[in-house]
Amino acid sequence: MPSPNPLVPRPDRLPSASRGLSAPAALREWTQNRVRAGTLRRLARAAGWALCLAPALVYAQAQEPARNAAVAAAPAARPALVVRAADNALPPAVAAALQRAKVPPEAVSFVVADADGRQPARLAWRAQEPMNPASVMKLVTTYAALELLGPAYTWDTPVYLDARPQAGALRGNVYLRGVGDPQLVVERLWLLLRRLQAQGVQVILGDIVLDRSAFELPAHDAAQFDGEPLRPYNASPDALLVNFKSVALTFVPDAAAGVARVHADPPLAGAPWPETVPLAAPGTECGDWRAALRPETPAGAEAGRVVFQGVYPAACGERTWSVAPPDPWGFAARAIEGLWRDLGGKLTGSVRDGRVPPGLAPAFTVSSPPLAEAVRAINKYSNNVMTQQVFLTIALQKNGTGTFDGARNAVDQWWRQRMPGTEPPVLDNGAGLSREARVSAASLARMLQAAWASPVMPELLSSLPIAGADGTLRRSAMGRATRAAHLKTGTLRDASALAGFVHAAGGRRYVVVAIANHPNAAAARPAMEALVEWAASER
Repeated sequence: MPSPNPLVPRPDRLPSASRGLSAPAALREWTQNRVRAGTLRRLARAAGWALCLAPALVYAQAQEPARNAAVAAAPAARPALVVRAADNALPPAVAAALQRAKVPPEAVSFVVADADGRQPARLAWRAQEPMNPASVMKLVTTYAALELLGPAYTWDTPVYLDARPQAGALRGNVYLRGVGDPQLVVERLWLLLRRLQAQGVQVILGDIVLDRSAFELPAHDAAQFDGEPLRPYNASPDALLVNFKSVALTFVPDAAAGVARVHADPPLAGAPWPETVPLAAPGTECGDWRAALRPETPAGAEAGRVVFQGVYPAACGERTWSVAPPDPWGFAARAIEGLWRDLGGKLTGSVRDGRVPPGLAPAFTVSSPPLAEAVRAINKYSNNVMTQQVFLTIALQKNGTGTFDGARNAVDQWWRQRMPGTEPPVLDNGAGLSREARVSAASLARMLQAAWASPVMPELLSSLPIAGADGTLRRSAMGRATRAAHLKTGTLRDASALAGFVHAAGGRRYVVVAIANHPNAAAARPAMEALVEWAASER
C-alpha cells in the first residue's frame, strides 16, 4: 500500500537492518541515517571546494588593491570585442548584395554583437581594419560630449553694453561674445535682439562688436573638400555661429512680371544676391531647378556675391534653397545687422569683430537648448557644423579655448579611459567630413557597447535615426528591422557606413557596424541593410 506521504518510504522499502523494528521506530532510524549521510556529503563537498578554491582566494586577495584602482580609473571598462572564428562568414544575403554592388568583401568591415558585450560577437568581418566611417564618426563626438559635458549642458551667450541706454538710445557699443552655441538659428537670434530692445536700446550710436575669441581655428576654404562652397554642409565652425552660416532663399514666381522674387531668411545686410531672377519659358518643366539657376560666385569687385546666370521654372511654384554665402566669416555680421534693421532698430556704426572689454559685466545672457537636443539634431540629420561646434566645445570647457587639437586630445583621453584595449579613432574634425578620419568597426562596436551601459544611453539612442521612420533613414525599408533599428548613417564619395542598435525579433539588442570604403561604396548600402535585417531576424 503506498505511503500517504510521498516523502516517506513504504515499510517494505526500508533498509533491511530496520525491518525488525516497529514502523515508527524504523522510520525514525531511517530519517536519522538520511540526515547524517546528507550532512557528511555536504561537509565533504565544502571541504573539497575549500581545497580547490584556496589558492584562487589567496591570489584574489593579493590582487584586490590593484583591481580597485583599475575600476576607479575606468569604471566602465570591459574587454575588447571578443569574436568567435566560426562566426566570421558573411550571411548569404549580405554576400549576394555585395556581389550585385560590385563591392569586394575586402572593401567592407562588419560587426554584429550583443549590446551588453557579454557574449562573443555574432559576426566580425575585417573588424580590426581602420576605415573611413564618414558621418558615422559623429557617434564618437556626440557620445563623448554627452559624457564629458552632460546632457543638460547649455551654451550661454552673453550680451554686454558699455553705456547705459537713455531715451531708447545707447551712446556706446553692444558686444556679443560667442561661446560656440551650435543652435543660434534665426529664430533665437531674433529673440536675442528683441531682448536687447527690451533693455531700452532702439538706436545704437556705436558699433555691434562680435567677440569670437572662444575658438581658435585655422583658415577654412569651403570649396576645398569637394568643390561645393555654397553647400551648407561645408560651412566652418565659429564661436559665434549664426544660423549654421547659411541662408534660406525662397523663390516665388511672379508670372505677370516674368520673374521669380528672391526672399532671404535671415535678411542679410548688403544682400549678396539679386532680388529677382528671370522665369524660364512658359511650359518649362520644373526638373533640376537648382542647376537651371546656374549660381556663380564671381571674383574681383563682386567677390562675396552670388550671381544667378540661369532662369527659374514657374512650374516649380514656391521653392526654398539653403545656401552658404561665399563670405562665411562675414555672415554673422551681415545677419545680425540685417535682422536688427528688420526689427526697426537703428545702427550708426557697423558690425565688426573685436573683444569684450575686461571687467565689463553682461547685461543679459541667452541660453541654448540643452546638449541632448543638439545631439538629436546632429545625429538625426547629420549636421556637420553643429558637430564641430560640439567637438570644439569639449576643448573649450577643458582648456579655456576651443581648438581642434585640444578637442582631439580630450576625446582621445576619454576614449582610452572608457574603452581601454581598443584602438582610438583618428577624429580629424570630429564630424566625419574628412578623407583622413579612421576607425575600425571593432572599436566602434566596443564604443556602442560601452554606450549601452552608460547613464547617457537614452539620450544617445533617441538621437539616432529610426529605420523607415525619421531622419536620414526615413525612406529606408529594412524588412523586420523597420522601426526596430536606431542607426547613424554616413556617406562620402568613396565611403558609406551604418552603425547603431538593432532590436532583434527574439528580444535581444545588438550593436551593428557596417563600413564600406570603395569607389562603389554607395552601392553597398543594400548589403548593409541586409546585415541589419539579418541581425533583426535573430530569435
